[in-house]
Amino acid sequence: MIKNKAIQIIGTQRSGSNLLRVMLNQIQEIDAPHPPHILQRFYPLLSKYGDLNDELNFLRLIDDICKLIESNPVPWEGLKLDSNSVKQQCKSNTLLEIFRVIYSLKATHSKASYWCCKSMSNINYVEQFEASGIQPLYIHLYRDGRDVALSFKKAIVGPKHIYHLANKWKAEQDLCLKLKRTIHSSRFFSICYEDLIEHPEAVLNQLCLFLKIPFNNAMLTYYNSDESKKTASSGKMWKNISHPILKHNSNKFLNEMNADDLLLFESISGSTLTMLNYKLYANGIYKSISKKDIETYHVENELLKQQAVLNADKKDMSRKKVQLQLLKDIANREIHQFANV
Repeated sequence: MIKNKAIQIIGTQRSGSNLLRVMLNQIQEIDAPHPPHILQRFYPLLSKYGDLNDELNFLRLIDDICKLIESNPVPWEGLKLDSNSVKQQCKSNTLLEIFRVIYSLKATHSKASYWCCKSMSNINYVEQFEASGIQPLYIHLYRDGRDVALSFKKAIVGPKHIYHLANKWKAEQDLCLKLKRTIHSSRFFSICYEDLIEHPEAVLNQLCLFLKIPFNNAMLTYYNSDESKKTASSGKMWKNISHPILKHNSNKFLNEMNADDLLLFESISGSTLTMLNYKLYANGIYKSISKKDIETYHVENELLKQQAVLNADKKDMSRKKVQLQLLKDIANREIHQFANV
């Protein structure tokens, strides 16, 4: 049975997680591939597979996850996943076990003792992680939520209305902070994105001490690595990964976020911003948000998301096409179609 130590990066996307991932990937002991977001994408689809104790249903789930990885925008080069081989390594018929085995196989192939997943939404599955026995080391990477919101507005993925962005950031950061309070400190490490880009060597040295792995100067020249170049060439969202750290890539919201959006964001998530030692800038409190307001925000958010797709780089969208079509096909399946096959 393969066995590697696990690292899970948690927080909210658009917080520098790909930067941290390629830095960590420079260490021989750590394998940190670009994530296909296995748990985020397949937990909502599990009902389409029926009872996973049925070996055929379980194998179909494994096969679909392997297809998802094969079509990842940033390829997992060098590893050919075989559904039957994955199944043989699984100790139980669960999605989380498939996830563990696949990441372990990737790390073993790379001769690494740690596998690292940077799918930050996995903060929503901490209870499953802990109950399963995976019990990873958690790296909480956090960034000023107002800058995160601006970044999401420019990205293909994620919500676009400030109401949804504020609620998403607050909810995910609150889950991270709750985990920090309840887990042993030997398994939880916090990194402030602004500190990482301002003092990368000091932050990375501390992180390596936490991981009990020697610091490697190659972490600071991540942008020369094949993984960084491959990631940057796979989508405009990741273009900065092939360049040195942008040391002043912070507090952009002070110039780019309008006063109403700033007030709404801070009214929703101000307490969490404060807990993470970020200063509040808006004056006053946003008007009470009615049910009608929220309905309007939902409509505006969907329109903004549609516009983001229309404005997206055509090459970026084409790279995502196969994955998105696979997930759409699974969502449209009838559960009974697996019966008696």
